[in-house]
Amino acid sequence: MFEKILIANRGEIALRIHRACREMGIQTVAVHSTADADAMHVRLADESVCIGPPSPTESYLNVPAILSAATIAGADAIHPGVGFLAENANFAEMVEEHGFTFIGPSAEHMRLMGDKITAKRTAVDLNIPVVPGSDGSVDDEDEALRIAKEIGYPVLIKASAGGGGRGMKVSRGPNDLGESLRLCRTEAKASFGDDTVYMEKYLATPRHIEIQVMGDSHGDVVHFGERDCSLQRRHQKILEEAPSPALNATSRNRIGETVTSALKTMGYRGAGTIEFLYENSKFYFIEMNTRLQVEHSVSEMISGIDLVREQIRIANGAPLAFTQSDIVLSGHAIECRINAENPETFTPSPGKVTDYHAPGGFGVRVDSALYSGSAVPPYYDSLVSKLIVHGANRNECLMRLRRALDEYVIGGIETTIPLHQRLMHEQDFINGNYDIHWLEAYLGLNN
Repeated sequence: MFEKILIANRGEIALRIHRACREMGIQTVAVHSTADADAMHVRLADESVCIGPPSPTESYLNVPAILSAATIAGADAIHPGVGFLAENANFAEMVEEHGFTFIGPSAEHMRLMGDKITAKRTAVDLNIPVVPGSDGSVDDEDEALRIAKEIGYPVLIKASAGGGGRGMKVSRGPNDLGESLRLCRTEAKASFGDDTVYMEKYLATPRHIEIQVMGDSHGDVVHFGERDCSLQRRHQKILEEAPSPALNATSRNRIGETVTSALKTMGYRGAGTIEFLYENSKFYFIEMNTRLQVEHSVSEMISGIDLVREQIRIANGAPLAFTQSDIVLSGHAIECRINAENPETFTPSPGKVTDYHAPGGFGVRVDSALYSGSAVPPYYDSLVSKLIVHGANRNECLMRLRRALDEYVIGGIETTIPLHQRLMHEQDFINGNYDIHWLEAYLGLNN
């Protein structure tokens, strides 16, 4: 087993990885920007290395600095966490070329599934159902009009290199299609350096369902059921739950078997998530994330399996510690993403945390690197905590989550805790009757 792992990330996910390593007897190396010098993951790691100033491009995206830190510290492996370099195939290759193990899938699979057009073609080849749309990129307005006429309005124009809710535009008719295409390409170029876009049918009332998978280097792949990530604002997930209130055992098993069969054919290794839109009892592939995800926690809660620990074992060459029949999903789990934002305007709220009290009790888990006196810098993603609650059933889970939210105190900055408290009392959410457009309608936002 690895003796020392460098964690190429920050915040709650860096702390989550550190904890898994320590429980496995593995030493950790934290990297940090000057803005994160006093961060919790830095304080708890066995070693820490400053890799640059606050700007992500000069620190957490600074590949030479991270590789130098791993060399100086004598690390065996690098865990990229989520975000930053987690899905950067070039980084994965460079890690391996410098003699370290990359804790994640192969660079080949990251490239294959990282480009959304290629990923969609791959899904078709693997018999995974996809959303009707263009076969490849859409290069001009005439082509866009032709495709839109074939699949029907409304349509969704998406950046091939997109992610995080950016690079998406909805067109509801031929009159605004050209403008939507231009805006999407401009945004894609600015955000990702690539203005390649493609087109899909815009589904009216879908749910966002994703399947958590794990594969080893011995040809085995398993899934951990689904997560429902339909509560979204501007394509950004707010809350996730598992299992989905919309699926039954038959649908769950069918899509799970489809996904694991496809990834076995690919020879996929490591953690990954296949994301679908689900409408009228049909699944439509939208993308694959070749990494751990923020919401992996809810899958851990219902399966009882530490996914980060399993990632590390697999990267070290070990086979999966369980078969599909060993994975028994139990109860219900919900995760609230707590962001440092105004709960109504969603304006970022960086600053110093003056008071901090995390909820506790049976079935309550908090993944956060906050503490009283800690700083929330303005340079990074606004996610500061994940509150995850487990119950024997969905109703018990909701009641426990209400109580936990009422206990949670984060002072000195604004957070989205009040929004989650409101959602807990909305009848549609209580009934599990929502889709990916529900939250924006509830908040009075335009698509």
